Amino acid sequence: MIEMPAPWPELSTAGWRETYDTLHLWTQIVGKIRYVRSPWLNHSWHVALYVTARGLTTSPIPDGTRTFQIDFDFIDHVLRIFSSDGAQRQLTLPGQSVASFHADVMAALAELGIHIAIDEMPNELPEPIRFSLDRKHASYDPDAVRRFFQILVNTDRVFKQFRTGFLGKASPVHFFWGSFDLAVTRFSGRRAPRHPGGVPNLPDAVACEAYSDEVCSAGFWPGSGAIDYPAFYSYAYPEPAGYRAVKVRPGAAFFSEALGEFILPYDAVRTAADPDRALLEFLQSTYEAAADTARWDREALECASGQPRVVRKI
Repeated sequence: MIEMPAPWPELSTAGWRETYDTLHLWTQIVGKIRYVRSPWLNHSWHVALYVTARGLTTSPIPDGTRTFQIDFDFIDHVLRIFSSDGAQRQLTLPGQSVASFHADVMAALAELGIHIAIDEMPNELPEPIRFSLDRKHASYDPDAVRRFFQILVNTDRVFKQFRTGFLGKASPVHFFWGSFDLAVTRFSGRRAPRHPGGVPNLPDAVACEAYSDEVCSAGFWPGSGAIDYPAFYSYAYPEPAGYRAVKVRPGAAFFSEALGEFILPYDAVRTAADPDRALLEFLQSTYEAAADTARWDREALECASGQPRVVRKI
């Protein structure tokens, strides 16, 4: 049995920056493959990846009358491509540049009879390099990736528990490869004002569709720029009056004026006596900040948190 890191392992952003940047671009390549073959689902939910017991997956992607699936395995450090007719291909992750990864994935798909062309320009990143030309990003630290994966596993688990306490429209817990974050979103049921767009290397139409409705969204992000450390975040769109002044929990949480979001440093969760409880406090208190200041119909939208084998009371 492979020895796994602690449930909430240490992972500084600076300590795996080069691997982080490379893996981010690889997930964009795989995510774009899902994007070009999947029918549009509200708020771009059709493009996201999902946490598995070994890494991240596209889930089944249509290919005529069959489907195929692409999985990152962060335990054996390989990429696997499966099709519903039983064929499969595999490539090793360490030693790959973005350019070689792109070429090998496209070649493996072609061998399976799956012919796809994607937009080779990365999204939501400054100074993007075409995937097929990017030999700059070629780092892969297996230990750092496994630590990152362990964080995703436990964040996914806690986010899914949090999601059970909401009856209204809510997103799956899913991984967005553009921004490289694991997120879950609650909706008030009301439309939102048109989003201004302006996200780097992302069409304004996509941003406007993503934020067509009033939301409270939370997630985990490895960090960059103004918050150059791993952190949990929560924001409301549109931001209600008084929202950023609300005191949220736990004590290490704060409102980032630079990002316009509540932030809870990952290390505050990792080192807490009860990490799950600390994260759930952040999720619940920031949701309440959004719902109360925006006057959501909380009585109609909420329910008790779910428990295994316990039917929700009506």
